[in-house]
Amino acid sequence: MNRKGLLEEATGGTIFLDEITETLPMFQVKLLRALQEGEIRKVGSNYVNKIDVRVIAATNRDIYQEVDDGRFRVDLFYRLNSYIIEIPSLKERAEDILPLVEHFALAPAGRFVFQSR
Repeated sequence: MNRKGLLEEATGGTIFLDEITETLPMFQVKLLRALQEGEIRKVGSNYVNKIDVRVIAATNRDIYQEVDDGRFRVDLFYRLNSYIIEIPSLKERAEDILPLVEHFALAPAGRFVFQSR
């Protein structure tokens, strides 16, 4: 069976890695190598597959603290650290809660048209 992995599927596009700080150290090593070298080798294979993928990574943890504490590789952090967007939690921006609730509560209602009998 010759199934493609996620990085192969994303080649030529973008992959989203959620909760990147939750990854195991061995995965971090493999991801770093794939991003640096632009290639992967499947388990048990003698062949190298080229990849060209953009990565968007997200975490709800303080990634700087994770790096300082040694739970996230500093070299992988710098490889991913092209552009950081920090979004405060809703606890820190309570004024956004009502508009978000209204948006998500009303969004599905617009999809249905009811006719009165």
